[in-house]
Amino acid sequence: MTIYTGRGDEGKTDLRDMSRVSKTSARIEAYGTVDELNALIGTVLPTGHDDVDERLSETQNRLHVVQADLANPDPDEGDPAVRADHVDEVEDWIDSYDDELDPLEQFVLPGGSDPGARLHHARTVCRRAERRVVGLAEEVEINGQVVEYLNRLSDALFTLGRVVNKREGVREESPTY
Repeated sequence: MTIYTGRGDEGKTDLRDMSRVSKTSARIEAYGTVDELNALIGTVLPTGHDDVDERLSETQNRLHVVQADLANPDPDEGDPAVRADHVDEVEDWIDSYDDELDPLEQFVLPGGSDPGARLHHARTVCRRAERRVVGLAEEVEINGQVVEYLNRLSDALFTLGRVVNKREGVREESPTY
């Protein structure tokens, strides 16, 4: 099997139900940005912290579920879908890592150690993905758990960036006004 088909040469692509849409549609923008986030998380690995790497690997797999959910305009029972327990899982991660950190009293400038800075970058792409999904939801009905998941995931990526930086002995910087 070859990787190229030529089916996209006219600017259209297939959704999960095999309907064809423009590559610039809100649906493609939404799950394409999730794909970008997934690839960016791949550049963070390995962080040098096994527990963080495990969470990020789980996240990459879950982001494939997010993409499948978004690529499916007419889901059936049993199709891949983001669920409330996926959101709960990310909240649990945040809560457990938050115990490792000093309380947040100011904004934090993104940066720090190499993996910490890449996690902060991933957070910003996650926020963009969330905005794209919200835009899609303004046009068509989608699974609302996707927005919640991406919202929590961006918080988790921020928290993981802070944790990695702390573990690496990198002091957080705050903006000066």
